[in-house]
Amino acid sequence: MNRFEKFFGPKGEARVRYLDGEFQVVSPGDFVRCAVTGEVIMLPDLRYWSVELQEPYATAEISLRRHLGRKRSDDRR
Repeated sequence: MNRFEKFFGPKGEARVRYLDGEFQVVSPGDFVRCAVTGEVIMLPDLRYWSVELQEPYATAEISLRRHLGRKRSDDRR
């Protein structure tokens, strides 16, 4: 972040393609929203996502909860 970004705030939500071990910005922006909580995640802080679901997560705990929730619903089928 440069010194001017502090004054003007985030430029908008990015569209991102989630890959194994990295992500690719499809449409420029400064942040994405957690798929579970809706929390803003600045791109430099993005660490957790699902390649299969193409979803970002704010924390490892949220990511695990989402994964376990899907696994339970898959087991019920």
